[in-house]
Formats: sequence, C-alpha cells, structure tokens
Amino acid sequence: MPRGRYSLHDPHDHTPLAEEHFHCAPGPSGWRYVSQLTTPEGDHSGSVDLALDELGRPIRLELHAGGWQVRGAALDGVTWVRTDPTGVHATEGNVRAHAFTGTSPAFLIATTRLLRLTHSASATRVRLVAFTDPVLAPRTVDQSWALVERQTHATDNGPLTVDEYQVTALDTGEQHAVHISGDVVLAAPGIELEDLESPPSTLA
Repeated sequence: MPRGRYSLHDPHDHTPLAEEHFHCAPGPSGWRYVSQLTTPEGDHSGSVDLALDELGRPIRLELHAGGWQVRGAALDGVTWVRTDPTGVHATEGNVRAHAFTGTSPAFLIATTRLLRLTHSASATRVRLVAFTDPVLAPRTVDQSWALVERQTHATDNGPLTVDEYQVTALDTGEQHAVHISGDVVLAAPGIELEDLESPPSTLA
C-alpha cells in the first residue's frame, strides 16, 4: 500500500498551493485512493476519496475543499451532487463523460487505469468532468492521452517501471508530460512527489 506526500503548486508561477498526504491500494474490486490536504501553513484544507472498479471507472468519489463537497460516480456518464458550505443548497449534475478529474494526482492514475494505453497505441481521446479549486466548480474538458515511453529502472526494491504519457488539452492544444509508476505519480505539472514510504503497487 503506497503511502506518501505530494506537494501541489501552481504550474505556471510555482506558488505553493497544498500538501497532499495520501495512501492508495488495489483491492478485489479495483483501486482506492484516500488523501488529506493541508495548506502551506499546515491547516487542513480538504480531502479526496476515490474508488475505481476493475475497469477503471469511478464507482465512488468524495471531495471536500473550502467547505464545499462533491459526491459522484459513473452513472449515465458521470453524475455528481455538489453541496455548498452551509449544507443548505445541493445541485446535481450529469455529463456524458468517461470519468472525473481535478488537481489531485489520484485523477491522473484513474485516467490511466481507464484508458489502459499501450506503447504502440495512438493518442486516445477522453472526456472528463474537472472539479476546480477552491469551490469544486464542475467543468467538462476534453483531452487526448498517449503513452510515449516506458522505461525500467533498477532500485533497491527491485525494478521500477515508469510510464511517460503525453496529455493534450484539446481546447487549447497545450501539451504536458505525466510520469507514473504503478499507482504513484512521479512528476506532472503542478505535482511533485516529496515522500514515498513504500514502492508503488503494480496494477494489472
């Protein structure tokens, strides 16, 4: 069960945004990721709880940030309920999309589990609902993902396979690289792996 800490920062000016303390593990029905977020000053700022089925579809998502809450799942596309900080108003949304995304590294792992790309495959298009900080506002985004390189590195704990993905935002054409090993993001825009207590899980 990988357990560790990511630092999140603005990918443009590198302003520190949060620390994300996480643990994740494969299970009999898929994969689960749980994390707590703190501000750079150390105050609690939110949480992520994401569970995927064996095909990489989100069977449960719960996000908290700034008093806002989102609960969602794959249902007729993806469906979610977003609740305001007072708990009085809740709005439901539904989009013909494949999955969710957001600032947490969990969503990058989830997208790779859904797409299951091979090195020889061409870029694959995916539609995602992004929940943007600080109020978890939903926004539909279209991306393409391609697995461009797979390398194996020798480590003290045995060989470590690292996949490099090229992700393209289809509305702007902006491209960036994401490096993933198993169920841990090693590097991505706005994300740095600061601490890892155990090796990444090997996901089938």
